[in-house]
Amino acid sequence: MQRHFTVTGFVSADGKTALHWHKFGMWLPPGGHIEADEDPVQATLREVLEETGLEVELVPSEAPFPYQSPPQLPPPATIGVFEIPSDGSLKEPHQHIDFIYFTRPRALALPETDGWCWVDAATLRDNVPLAPPSGGNPVYIADDVRELGLAAIAAVG
Repeated sequence: MQRHFTVTGFVSADGKTALHWHKFGMWLPPGGHIEADEDPVQATLREVLEETGLEVELVPSEAPFPYQSPPQLPPPATIGVFEIPSDGSLKEPHQHIDFIYFTRPRALALPETDGWCWVDAATLRDNVPLAPPSGGNPVYIADDVRELGLAAIAAVG
């Protein structure tokens, strides 16, 4: 089975996290594939900026080890393994090995593209479905997105 390395950057501030309505019919944080010659941190910052227009900084999940060389990358909050069905770009099912980071915006603003909303902790905790921006029936946020969204909000403080 093919595996792709991907990143997710939960963007949280003021007790909320940013989610968007994904083309596959679900609420997700920003993220995407790690490009050639990128590390996971660079990919996270790039994906968040591309998708939301927000410049963000990572929220450290733990302190680095006390040595200078070799350089260390901040570890992700977790690494998820997602089964991806065949889609328009790949005919075969594959896996995403996803480095999941928590971030905060450098300046608080709404994402600059359509389909984004700030979701508060109560909505995540109470599993309140959200209506897609194009209308239609409200859709529940996936359990992993809810749990990680709550953890990101708590990490940002």
